[in-house]
Amino acid sequence: VFGQSGAGNNWAKGHYTEGAELVDQVLDVVRREAEGCDCLQGFQITHSLGGGTGAGMGTLLISKIREEFPDRMMATFSVVPSPKVSDTVVEPYNATLSVHQLVENSDETFCIDNEALYDICMRTLKLPNPSYGDLNHLVSAVMSGVTVSLRFPGQLNSDLRKLAVNMVPFPRLHFFMVGFAPLTSRGAHSFRAVSVPELTQQMFDPKNMMAASDFRNGRYLTCSAIFRGKVSMKEVEDQMRNV
Repeated sequence: VFGQSGAGNNWAKGHYTEGAELVDQVLDVVRREAEGCDCLQGFQITHSLGGGTGAGMGTLLISKIREEFPDRMMATFSVVPSPKVSDTVVEPYNATLSVHQLVENSDETFCIDNEALYDICMRTLKLPNPSYGDLNHLVSAVMSGVTVSLRFPGQLNSDLRKLAVNMVPFPRLHFFMVGFAPLTSRGAHSFRAVSVPELTQQMFDPKNMMAASDFRNGRYLTCSAIFRGKVSMKEVEDQMRNV
């Protein structure tokens, strides 16, 4: 689904004019996909909060889907603006207007930020000139990790709803920071075995966080650690106690 013009980094254009013209076509496609599902659990939306289309039309689409499927989960992977990596002057306004919508209409929002992604690419992965492909590779790894318990048999948090039940203390506080480990360059995955203590330490390291915010200054309300692969439950429990 596409239109003839963009939203020009203007949230109101994406939410009320250009986006509103397209949203019915988008909803038709969503309905068709939903009707093809046996047991629809929810929706995942990836968008940015700094521009006009992702922020304005993205939040409009979320509110329309919420009206049509009120009992289904809504998870969003939202790229939040950061002061150092900024394309447009009006990013803070677009983000503020979008967050107001997400507070009301989303069940889980995973906050990702370009500044943190660039830092990971440069400092950890040692890439001199990271491309959008490299950033997307990190985001896709995070999305894959968050949804891994939906796709493979697991012992806890086996679907989006259970994750929300365990992670959201108050309905409006559903904004999560995501950490990922091990962060190795694309070719090096198969050459390195990492122990559970190493993984846990890396996962809670601010350098491995996908949002440029130092959480050591605050407190955790809730926290979910998802391990993937051949990992013993006892080892994981011991490490979690140490944390």
